[in-house]
Amino acid sequence: MILSMTGFAALSAELSGAALSVELRSVNHRYLDLTLRLPDELRAQETALRERIAAELKRGKVECRVGLARNPAAAGSLAVDTRRVVELAAAAANVQGLAPGSAPISVAEILRWPGVIADASVPPDVLAAKLQELVTQALADLAGSRRREGDKLKALLLARCADIERQVARVTPRIPAIHAAYVDKLGARLKEAGIDANEDRLKQELALFATKVDVAEEVQRLSTHVAEVRRVLDAGGSAGKRLDFLAQELHREANTLGSKSVDAEVSQVALELKVLIEQMREQVQNIE
Repeated sequence: MILSMTGFAALSAELSGAALSVELRSVNHRYLDLTLRLPDELRAQETALRERIAAELKRGKVECRVGLARNPAAAGSLAVDTRRVVELAAAAANVQGLAPGSAPISVAEILRWPGVIADASVPPDVLAAKLQELVTQALADLAGSRRREGDKLKALLLARCADIERQVARVTPRIPAIHAAYVDKLGARLKEAGIDANEDRLKQELALFATKVDVAEEVQRLSTHVAEVRRVLDAGGSAGKRLDFLAQELHREANTLGSKSVDAEVSQVALELKVLIEQMREQVQNIE
């Protein structure tokens, strides 16, 4: 399946005395750029969350926002995290040893320190477990959102492929006639100039020059690249970079087609192709 890098998921859960929420947002990016916004009580879970999200998502600018809302009416008594206090006191003593003139830390400052005061009704391990559960569910919802968006992108790209093929079909049957008409035109100009175009050496030069405006190879490569785009879309997976490369190659061939054109309709086709391929490139940027 094709996955878009654009998606959204939001979940919440009620705990004893608190409400926990997780929100995931994802947009397109060249690689995985993950931003976490966590409340102080859950800061210790940052590494685990990063690993969990990175295991699921390969590309995209992703923001994970976690909220924790306390409910004073339902919460139990406040509790002091003694381990946190011991660590803070040891750090303060170390600073005072290095700077004897520094003021000692006060009880009020200790109580205001992030993570010192905890809600006894929601043990940290329960909070961490619920957070992991919500993130796992949110990742599944985000994957569904990205998959649905990816299906739409695939349909749009296949439509562009069909449009490109229709434009190529306008040129293909005209190639022999265009080539012959160009040779005749050159011959007529030489005749007007009083030069014998039937002289063997001149005929060879005319044929060589005519091949320089032959667009058959570009038309063939356009068809080949379109077929490869279809194959990549059907194969699915992390196809964004491959599709971006193919879009660049399609654009290169359309440019060459336009520069070699000596026919008004072929020039029009080249212009139409550039528009279609640019539309394709814009959509490809959103694919993982």
